[in-house]
Amino acid sequence: MDDRNLMENMLMLEKGACDLLMHGSLEASTQEVRAAFNDSLNTVLGMQQQTYDKMQAKGWYPSEQVQQTKINEIKMQFANAAQ
Repeated sequence: MDDRNLMENMLMLEKGACDLLMHGSLEASTQEVRAAFNDSLNTVLGMQQQTYDKMQAKGWYPSEQVQQTKINEIKMQFANAAQ
């Protein structure tokens, strides 16, 4: 297993942890429990961002720059669907 595969696995695990923590926060029965889930979620979100940034810097997770016209087009599609 090479570095790229390890980082891909880390990213997937971090995304999964975020999903679980978000659902824990949504289902929390008290403010204290919700705060604990939210604090953990924010920590894991930071870890996920660091992993993503390192992968992107190495060219392992390329992102495409989207033109503003395409963004506006998608906004209009959602605005029309909401009506």
